[in-house]
Amino acid sequence: MKTEILKVDPRFPDVIDIGRCAKIIREGGLVIFPTETVYGIAADLNNEKAMERLRRIKQRDKAKPFSVLISQRGLIANYTSSTDTAIYKLIDAYWPGPLTIVVPSKKSDADTYGVRMPDHVVAQKLCQESQCTIAAPSANLQGKPPPSTCTEALADLDGQVDIALDAGPARFGLGSTVVDMTTSEPKILRQGTIEEKFIFERVKQKTILFVCTGNSCRSVMAEYLLKDVLKDREDVEISSAGTSVFLRSTASSDTINVLKESGIDATKHISQPVNTILLKQADLIFVMTKSHRQQVLERVPEVEKRVYLLREFADIASDMTGNMDIPDPMGQDHRAYVDCKAVIKEAVKKIVELV
Repeated sequence: MKTEILKVDPRFPDVIDIGRCAKIIREGGLVIFPTETVYGIAADLNNEKAMERLRRIKQRDKAKPFSVLISQRGLIANYTSSTDTAIYKLIDAYWPGPLTIVVPSKKSDADTYGVRMPDHVVAQKLCQESQCTIAAPSANLQGKPPPSTCTEALADLDGQVDIALDAGPARFGLGSTVVDMTTSEPKILRQGTIEEKFIFERVKQKTILFVCTGNSCRSVMAEYLLKDVLKDREDVEISSAGTSVFLRSTASSDTINVLKESGIDATKHISQPVNTILLKQADLIFVMTKSHRQQVLERVPEVEKRVYLLREFADIASDMTGNMDIPDPMGQDHRAYVDCKAVIKEAVKKIVELV
């Protein structure tokens, strides 16, 4: 019997088609589907019969594991408890995208997991709707090149899988780069779409994160003042985020103006919320207040030794009461912004010495 083919829009796939294929996976079936790299075969990793069938088709030994797909970055926490900043630097830089990361497992059923978040709407929605752990090798037989179209996939697999989602040619037509992050240094297990040099450049970058509340004033000043000083340092990545960002917006007009007085253009800044990946990938995290520090540690306790109050690094060490918080200038006059920038600028001078 020939495999049924469902043609779907690569950007706006029919939810009914995706739901139908997800149900097939949950019931132990196999589904050919597209990613941005190549076409793959999806199966429920926890269904023994489905995995036996997948191994038989792929002619793969049971000792050789399959990578799994996830639909959100944060779901990496389901597979590893590693606190290695290098893992999260790669996730921050390349997910969603053509990178598979092999991480130490937090589960008892495996020593490691290869995990990827594909940059393809169909693949992401299939993962979401399946509501199970998706094993997803490329849709080719052993020794043959991975297929970049559904037609190529079915040339050898027609009749061996239950259904196929055809969303046209894969964007890259080349498999993901696979990086082993279970050793002291990253190891390229398979060269794919992302070149090795970019992997190592990102891992070796010093990553600095500034955190305030709305990511429109204090953390923006800190980010752009440090970027200005380190503008020739490609080995340092600097960003900022807010603990209470719900709608992304530009920096406040007062912040833009006070930075402009120092010859710095912050008009292109867009606020972003603090998230687990940003925190885990940062080598140094500077917060504006004790409350911010508490919020960061409530979210990711393991970064405790990397979180500092920014004012600790300023020569203007504290206010008259000994408070180490940098007060929010939002809603105050221009003088408040000037004073805030002065404290932050002093702290930035010391931070430069650390990097």
